[in-house]
Amino acid sequence: MSEPPGSANAPDGASTPDSASAAGSAAAPGAQRVDFYVLAGTDELARLKYACRLTEKAYLLGQRVFVRLQDPAQLSSFDELLWSFADRSFVPHEPYSEPRQWLDTPVLLGCQNGPDADYDLLLNLASEVPAGAERAARIVEIVDAEESRRQAARARFRAYRDRALNPQTHHIAADQGP
Repeated sequence: MSEPPGSANAPDGASTPDSASAAGSAAAPGAQRVDFYVLAGTDELARLKYACRLTEKAYLLGQRVFVRLQDPAQLSSFDELLWSFADRSFVPHEPYSEPRQWLDTPVLLGCQNGPDADYDLLLNLASEVPAGAERAARIVEIVDAEESRRQAARARFRAYRDRALNPQTHHIAADQGP
């Protein structure tokens, strides 16, 4: 059984996400996948950039992505970063306001609950498991070594296990990308 990120018994999870797992693929009900990517540093910008790269990878695979952010300030920062994190990157996105957005925009950002429809990837940057997380085929949590974020991630890890899910932990080296 996997342990919470940062625990002494957590698997090393040195595997990197491949194209099939980085964005996930639509899963059958009950086959929901949860992955924790654990970064070594405490830099919030590095955590957000890693989230941008995962979001881009999911977009390029044709996935519908909801990025759950902690608050409006983090949403604004992530929104800006998605436009500028890589020179040749383009990830169409906008803040979530209503379900019809999925028709035109594959990546939605929000600080509140996500869409009421099923989607491929929930990238959670908030401190709690969002309501409606069960609508995502795959959930990705990005954790760094900042103590309060690490503690919140441990609580989310336990919450997923309490939901009969089997979260996987992947430790990411500083120079390793998705």
